Amino acid sequence: MPHRTFLGFIFAPLLAMILFIAMPIVSVVLQSFHIEHEQVVIQTETCGPFGCTYSTAIDTAATEQLRREQPLGRFVGLDNYLDRGHLAADEVQHAWRTAGSIGAFMTQLMNLPFYNALAFTLFYTFTVTPLVLVLGFAIALGVNNLPKLLRGPTIFGSLLPMIVTPLVGSLVLFWMIDAQGVIGKNLQLLFDSPNLSLKASATLTWVTLMIYGVWNSAPFAFIVYYAGLQTVPQETLEAAMIDGANSWKRIRYIVLPHLAPLTVFITLIQLMDNFRVFEPIVGFAAEAHATSLSYIIYTDLRSQITRFNSAAATSVLTIIGVAVLLTPVLIRTWRDFNRKRV
Repeated sequence: MPHRTFLGFIFAPLLAMILFIAMPIVSVVLQSFHIEHEQVVIQTETCGPFGCTYSTAIDTAATEQLRREQPLGRFVGLDNYLDRGHLAADEVQHAWRTAGSIGAFMTQLMNLPFYNALAFTLFYTFTVTPLVLVLGFAIALGVNNLPKLLRGPTIFGSLLPMIVTPLVGSLVLFWMIDAQGVIGKNLQLLFDSPNLSLKASATLTWVTLMIYGVWNSAPFAFIVYYAGLQTVPQETLEAAMIDGANSWKRIRYIVLPHLAPLTVFITLIQLMDNFRVFEPIVGFAAEAHATSLSYIIYTDLRSQITRFNSAAATSVLTIIGVAVLLTPVLIRTWRDFNRKRV
């Protein structure tokens, strides 16, 4: 392809990536190194026959001028990253020195907001992602073996969780598990415990969020795997059957290797989406028991005093976390690609 034609194809998407991805990220990184200017305070002295009195007042004009001259705020370097709301360097160092055991150190660490949110985010990511892969593949296999007459309605029903808006879906499940909801009420009757509440327990709240995450994301994995199953070479499967391979061996040695690139693709998408978990926490009003990195950004931007610098620092740390999670998968994909070329 001529260079001019190639540049014509990629110019529009490249420009969009620069405007809507690269530039916002650069802006967030710059903001994370600054903090909002303090208000300029002036002190006045009033003297009389009985002495002098002092009073302070906010110089609004000087404050506004300072903010216009330096809109990013005051440069503080890495202070935003090291404060108590984020990496909490001083608190972590103190906890390491005073804790008598690893368990005590982890307990103190979980009392810090950033590490508490990071723990839930990682647990959610590494629980939901493999379950989505397994369930999506199982549904795809089941639908692929159905009679053609039943495949259409089954596919439509399986895709409903993906069609429903995540916030709406979480609200529906939230109402269902309420003490007066259909699930919550039946659980009270089943365990003969009228005070049983799924919302009152941190553990049950986490379990509920995981179940919702799998329910909401499994249709994506299912439809990708189902499309991949249509490309599995039937000649290879028939040859394996003639050689006496049972269903499990055909899946293990033929189907799964054939779908490996799709598994990598789904894993990448799920790691990115699950690490940015946000809607279920809002929909389930679960912030008392579970907070994520994205929810910390949300609270910084919605607090009485908007903390752009804190939200920016958390955003950068979230981007770094996603990059760290994706790196092993990308490295393995690159090695497999090079191996195939050789």
